[in-house]
Amino acid sequence: MEDLIWKMLQTMPDSVVAAEKICYTSVMDLSAQNAERNNFIFIIEGKRFMNLKIENGTILLFSEGALKTECRDLYVKGDRISFEPFAESETFETYDAKHQLVMPGLINMHTHAYMTLMRNYADDVDFTDWLFNGVMPVEDRLPTEAAYWTNQLAFMEMIQSGTTSYVDMHMYPGQSGKAANDAGMRAFIGRGLVGEDLYTDGAERFAQAIAELEEYSSDTCEFILSPHAIYSASPKLMQQVAEESKKRGLLHQTHLSEGMTEINDCLEKYGKSPVALLQEIGFLDDETILAHCVQMQEGDIDILRETGAHVVTNPASNAKLGNGFAPITEMKNAGVNVCIGTDGTASNNTLNMFREMGLLSLIHKGIQKDSTAMPAQYVVQAATVHAAKALHKENQLGVIREGAKADLIFLDLRSPSLFPNNNIVSSLCYSANGSEVVSTMINGRFVMRKKELLTIDTERVYYEVEKLAEQYL
Repeated sequence: MEDLIWKMLQTMPDSVVAAEKICYTSVMDLSAQNAERNNFIFIIEGKRFMNLKIENGTILLFSEGALKTECRDLYVKGDRISFEPFAESETFETYDAKHQLVMPGLINMHTHAYMTLMRNYADDVDFTDWLFNGVMPVEDRLPTEAAYWTNQLAFMEMIQSGTTSYVDMHMYPGQSGKAANDAGMRAFIGRGLVGEDLYTDGAERFAQAIAELEEYSSDTCEFILSPHAIYSASPKLMQQVAEESKKRGLLHQTHLSEGMTEINDCLEKYGKSPVALLQEIGFLDDETILAHCVQMQEGDIDILRETGAHVVTNPASNAKLGNGFAPITEMKNAGVNVCIGTDGTASNNTLNMFREMGLLSLIHKGIQKDSTAMPAQYVVQAATVHAAKALHKENQLGVIREGAKADLIFLDLRSPSLFPNNNIVSSLCYSANGSEVVSTMINGRFVMRKKELLTIDTERVYYEVEKLAEQYL
């Protein structure tokens, strides 16, 4: 057995396997449950990987600017996708994907995963009441460690509905990164930054952001500098964040132009729109992720295009809070890179990206009074290819191609909601609801297989979150 495992490891590229960092385990060392699923599992730097052949599936590919399907075999070698068959000497497991669509995992580009405790808690009230009388008092009462369990609950929903990566802004230091690593989620996490100066009144939060980056960074967990918004972080702090981002090689994100109060206050205080303000101080570039961008003013979309900043639209949250709809058709036509996010469950109230895709398309068809607006091809790409571009992970995430990360979801094409399979891309936008997801793989590792969550103790999560609800809501 040891010889076979070593032969398998020898066939993998040096970039994946460094000999001095490898240890191995046989199926005898695993639980009986895992032993039934795997012939050999090997461990690299504490992560379990497998060699896997996916056969009989329908594969969603991206080529020449369009999504298309193809029936072919696919291979997972360690944490990477390949179209090359295994050598005769290699040992691998086979996954039968008959009647299943194999596609890139969805990327939720803006959320607050810790907010799951407040799902359906402060609804049908105005924004001020929602924020100041609903959300913020709960956030103030919650102990820091509570966010570990509320994050785990978020991951359960994400994994079950096909999300493999997410971009998060949080307020409980140390919990999001630990929870993401434990669950095997691919995360891009930022501690919310506020204040007048990053190095004085903003220093404590900035130190927390850097500390969790240093402690929890991994091959699936990265960090983003995250000033909260222009009404909670000064232009000086925003400028300092942009400088730190360049110095440290990090992306940066913020909420922007979400509601009219923010716009009017900015116009009164600075004489320009929030977008123009951030351009003036050098915050906007192709390493900037902007959530919402609902209330665009004259010239704002041109600025977004010129700077290369990436927009994340959150149609359900923006509608539910009464903020309106971002001019996504205009952004699309201008060449702005548009991605999709759910926002947090306190304002959505789900983390279901299939729901969000459907809403995005239907809302803008209605707004434009044009049934050809916001087609399924564009929307599904926004949840995969566009998101990867915003994260500077092009050809690594959001696509199935040679050498890309093995972040895959498997959908049952015999689900009534998808059948008959007349147009699979259309079905992902207009008829899928997330329940069709059978299995989810992140970084070459199944986190859900045949509807069973493998990395999260679901009963413990339910128990802990229920206790939190009873105590703090």
